[in-house]
Amino acid sequence: MREIDASLITDAVCRLSIKANYELPADVKAAIKNCRAEEDWDTACGVLDRIIENFGIAEGESVPICQDTGMACVFLEIGQDVHITGAPLSEAVDEGVRHGYGSGYLRKSVVRDPVRRGNTGDNTPAMLYTEIVPGENIKVTVAPKGFGSENMSAVRMFKPSAGIEGIKSFILETVEAAGPNPCPPMVVGVGIGGTFDKAALLAKKALLRPLDVRNPDPYYADLEREMLARVNSLGIGPQGFGGKTTAIGLNIETMPTHIAGMPCAININCHVTRHCSEVI
Repeated sequence: MREIDASLITDAVCRLSIKANYELPADVKAAIKNCRAEEDWDTACGVLDRIIENFGIAEGESVPICQDTGMACVFLEIGQDVHITGAPLSEAVDEGVRHGYGSGYLRKSVVRDPVRRGNTGDNTPAMLYTEIVPGENIKVTVAPKGFGSENMSAVRMFKPSAGIEGIKSFILETVEAAGPNPCPPMVVGVGIGGTFDKAALLAKKALLRPLDVRNPDPYYADLEREMLARVNSLGIGPQGFGGKTTAIGLNIETMPTHIAGMPCAININCHVTRHCSEVI
């Protein structure tokens, strides 16, 4: 049994909160540049050029890529042979967010009550997701999520009779309804299976998979390619001004479900698809 002090988790969350907001993952930057190379409409090319310039400045000058520095979504993969000592886990994570968003000069966007509002002032609490995995390490992933894109996400409880065509139509319907609101080119995370809540979590976790890595199941890998092409054929384009690039990626995650259902969730992210990880 390995003991890990909660302060190490706090420190990691602090570092990752800042890094994720300053630096896009390499696969996201590459996908944007690849789409720019394939665009042939002047307006779309101009928008993508500004996006590339923006993330270059953010990384070079250590400033946020976007003014919406997001709600801190923190994923912990905790080895089953780990014993966490010190502060309670949720408090340790929130302390990391508090320090990271303060020292990184990141916008605090969290309100303490969903209806009565009132800013918490430090971007806490984090949205914390934990998973027990084999081993004696903890993998910490911070994925700040802006709400221009989060607001355009959706979940639907299909009957099995809807089949794959029902899911395809739902993806296209959701992206088309989103239009320019999620600051395209977007990344589309799709979760299929589980329960109402599990499907939504699958969709959010799909956004963490590198855009150049396909689903290991060839059936879903083909579906990812097909639906990305169909999404891009909608013509919404970068920032909604038209063009070939409505999405730079579409990832699908699945899990078993009940015989009577086929839950499907779609979590949309903007081109600033931020996430980074560290292993303790």
